[in-house]
Amino acid sequence: MARVGAFEELVLLAVGQLAGAGYGVTIQAELERETGGAISLGAVYATLYRLERKGLVHSRVGAATRERGGRRKRLFHITARGVAAVTEMQHIRNRLGPLDLARA
Repeated sequence: MARVGAFEELVLLAVGQLAGAGYGVTIQAELERETGGAISLGAVYATLYRLERKGLVHSRVGAATRERGGRRKRLFHITARGVAAVTEMQHIRNRLGPLDLARA
């Protein structure tokens, strides 16, 4: 099972939410919307390519669009291995349980 870091997990979740229609800018926007913070587009792409090398996401080149001046988008979708990695991380968090701030 591939282990993922916190930011990798967020990117995987965003890719999954966008259901195969996500590309760098839309993934960045989804992350910024959900986290309330600024996310570097370079960090998003670096993470996407790393996740692709791990087999957790797959990409394909979409059709050229007028809005992008005829350029094509690289669209990402989460693979079964990616879903399994996110699920495993959620199970680990559930097993660890909530943080008891009174004991911290």
